[in-house]
Amino acid sequence: MPTIVTHAIAGAAIAQVLAPCSLRREVTWIAAGCAMLPDADVLGFGLGIPYDDLFGHRGFTHSLFFAGLAALAVTGLLRSKIHGRDLLRLLVCIFAATASHGILDALTNGGLGVAFFAPFEGARCFFPVRPIEVSPIGLAAFLTRRGLSVLESEMMWVWPASICVFLWGRLARCR
Repeated sequence: MPTIVTHAIAGAAIAQVLAPCSLRREVTWIAAGCAMLPDADVLGFGLGIPYDDLFGHRGFTHSLFFAGLAALAVTGLLRSKIHGRDLLRLLVCIFAATASHGILDALTNGGLGVAFFAPFEGARCFFPVRPIEVSPIGLAAFLTRRGLSVLESEMMWVWPASICVFLWGRLARCR
């Protein structure tokens, strides 16, 4: 997986392009959080849930179905603040931010793949091109030489695109 910071950066960039203008600042923080949310599944390790289980790491919480549930929940919570087609814009924004997590994980060079279609299908997959170094799980493991190489990989493969999307969305929308 990419680091949690990189997932947040990608989510924030997506919000610049897709969030309703009236709530862009608030939705940027929410989208960043939703982009990190799928990694809550690492708590399952402490509960004895195996990595390859439906609810293991990169399982259900990394699926498109889960991204849809997160988008529906956030849209439901914010529905009183926005109206009309902005509701759809918010739904798409949060879906894309949450789904970006699995997409980035499927671009890494480690792990068992991502269960994009859980709970309907348990197969895990990667994309054919996997340029991003997989991050170690846990803070102690990350604070090593390997953790630094992961950040370097992310700075090369994810951050430039995220920064460009962020700036383009920031400068081109909501004026």
